[in-house]
Amino acid sequence: MKFTATQIAGILEGEVEGNPQIAVHKLSKIEEGEKGSLTFLANPKYTSYIYSTKASITIVNKDFVPEQSVSTTLIKVDDAYKSFSKLLEYYNQVKNNKVGVENPCYISESASYGEGFYLGAFAYLGENVKIGDNVKVYPNAYIGDNVSIGDNVIVFAGAKIYSETIIGNNCVIHGGAIIGADGFGFTPNSDGEYSKVPQTGNVIIEDNVDVGAGTTIDRATLGSTILRKGVKLDNQIQIAHNVEIGEHTAIAAQTGVAGSTKIGKNCLIGGQVGIVGHITIGDRVRIQAQSGIGRNVKDDEVLQGSPALNYGDFNKSYVHFKNLPKLANQISNIEKKVEGEQTK
Repeated sequence: MKFTATQIAGILEGEVEGNPQIAVHKLSKIEEGEKGSLTFLANPKYTSYIYSTKASITIVNKDFVPEQSVSTTLIKVDDAYKSFSKLLEYYNQVKNNKVGVENPCYISESASYGEGFYLGAFAYLGENVKIGDNVKVYPNAYIGDNVSIGDNVIVFAGAKIYSETIIGNNCVIHGGAIIGADGFGFTPNSDGEYSKVPQTGNVIIEDNVDVGAGTTIDRATLGSTILRKGVKLDNQIQIAHNVEIGEHTAIAAQTGVAGSTKIGKNCLIGGQVGIVGHITIGDRVRIQAQSGIGRNVKDDEVLQGSPALNYGDFNKSYVHFKNLPKLANQISNIEKKVEGEQTK
């Protein structure tokens, strides 16, 4: 795909300084720009590169005035960073705007889908699947029976969406994600063997949710595992059965949330955090990476450590922890001194 400076300026409502017909077909960092690429300058630390970059087009702020000649065509906008982000979003929309059904694939006779639909090769749509408008399902994806998917959803290659799952509008499910697998439900008997507890619930994902690659979200035992609107999950996260995650909470990679835990709104949870089951975490909670959460957490708490402590208490404790060898030597010297005085 190629775009001219005039076309890009039209999308961004910017002004062209240079060749309005010059075209680009790829993106680059300003320091790595080459012919045919588009870049941007937002951080003053990188200003020197605009005089040497070989990028064909550079997006800059309107107040930028070059101190020497530049070979790149400039597009001046109110906010270069936001404009470049807008352009990336537009580029993705164009790039992902595939339509039609590729073969071979399987579509149940009872499945239905809206306008602008794309289904990649070797994908599967089960019985009574209902899919909205402008949905893109990439190759090797699996959509189980009775799944409902809203508008403007992308299901990337290899994702698996089990039966009865409900997905809202404007969601992104990345490759390898598994949504709706059985929760980890087993009961031991007197012989030490385990019997499976049927997992008869489902998963509900509301609007504007992103699910990272390789992330797994288990169906509920009864009722629903729920991700509220705006939730953002990184790659390789485990969400267990009957978990509920509040609006606009973001969770980083390799975190695990055990069954029936409720997480509030606008929380930020770092990577490799472990959260036990059957607890409640309040709103606007911040949990640092690799923390272990084993208790209920109140609104606005900031936690770190395993088991997690209040963030301030953890930092105070850590000062003493890293000085333990020194403190141990001091105690040993005191003990020797006391013993020496007692033997006199």
